[in-house]
Amino acid sequence: MADSAAFDFVCGQLEELTDFDRLAARGTVRLALKQAGLEARSVSADQMKIVVEKLLPAELTARGVEGADGICESIADGVSSVSGGADPETPDAVFKRLGGS
Repeated sequence: MADSAAFDFVCGQLEELTDFDRLAARGTVRLALKQAGLEARSVSADQMKIVVEKLLPAELTARGVEGADGICESIADGVSSVSGGADPETPDAVFKRLGGS
C-alpha cells in the first residue's frame, strides 16, 4: 500500500531543508509517526501537522539538525495544504463494506 500524500510531502520537505537523503528523511518521519501511534500509509494532513509540530523537532534535534524548530514550523505550514491524504477507515466502515450492509 502506498504512503499518504502528507507523509510524502513532509519527507520531501525534509530532504530539501536538511542534509537528509531519502532514506534518512523517511525513517525519521516514520519514527515520529510511531511515537504518535500512526502509520505512514494512513496519516492525514491534520494528523501529520501535529506530528511535525510536536514530535518531529525532537527527532531532528537528536540527529544533529540545526534549527529543527524553524524547519518543522515551515513544514507544518505547508502540510496543511496537502490534499488527497488518506482517510483512515473505521472498523465499522470496513465491516459494512465487506458485509454489504
